[in-house]
Amino acid sequence: MNSETTPTNAKGDAALVLFSGGQDSTTCLAYALKRFGRVETIGFDYGQRHAVELDRREVLRSGLAAMSPLWRERLGADHVVSLPALGEISQTALTRETEIAFNETGLPNTFVPGRNIVFLTFAAALAYRRGVSHLVGGMCETDYSGYPDCRDATIRATENALSLGMDREFAIHTPLMWIDKADTWRLAEKLGGEALVRLIIEETHTCYLGERGRRFDWGYGCGECPACRLRAAGWEKYAREKAASPGLRP
Repeated sequence: MNSETTPTNAKGDAALVLFSGGQDSTTCLAYALKRFGRVETIGFDYGQRHAVELDRREVLRSGLAAMSPLWRERLGADHVVSLPALGEISQTALTRETEIAFNETGLPNTFVPGRNIVFLTFAAALAYRRGVSHLVGGMCETDYSGYPDCRDATIRATENALSLGMDREFAIHTPLMWIDKADTWRLAEKLGGEALVRLIIEETHTCYLGERGRRFDWGYGCGECPACRLRAAGWEKYAREKAASPGLRP
């Protein structure tokens, strides 16, 4: 299935959004609320250093529900799954106190091997029980840190394996797969206007170090980790293009 499209009959279906409390997953939640009749969310606690992101989830869900009576009606149950074993076996800079660095291939040591595959597997297991056939995630291979489990080929293979392994057709939607971070800001504006952009700035969390003491134009973070740099660069491009063309919309 094309990762950027949604079936024309999807409005009457249910979706489960992988919702971390970050910029990308919040944009994906708005995307799902725009397209599906019932939308549930799932988050994962795997011992991440930036576990503060989990604290943002309910604030963000409430903020999105307040933006539209239709979104409020469509927003369903939230689920949090504890996966401490993933953090224990991965031993990365995302799950232990160590300096963020890059290896010889350019891949940062924040990479948690198999994380998205594990997340999608647990999400599909829950979706199976809840009668949900659509999964929505913020994976992207256009503007990312190089994680191999963010690539479209990985997601499509996982989609196929889950459908075969559970004998039920699942569709994994990745609306951010082929866009950069500036486009992600533009997509948020298209979906929810300035109100959604402000909500993302003030309430989402992206920083790998869990820093919320420093406020930038794009939100809170350390400003130096790979996640903060990607988010900042995307915001700067988005803000620059919008200033040059005030009437610009995504």
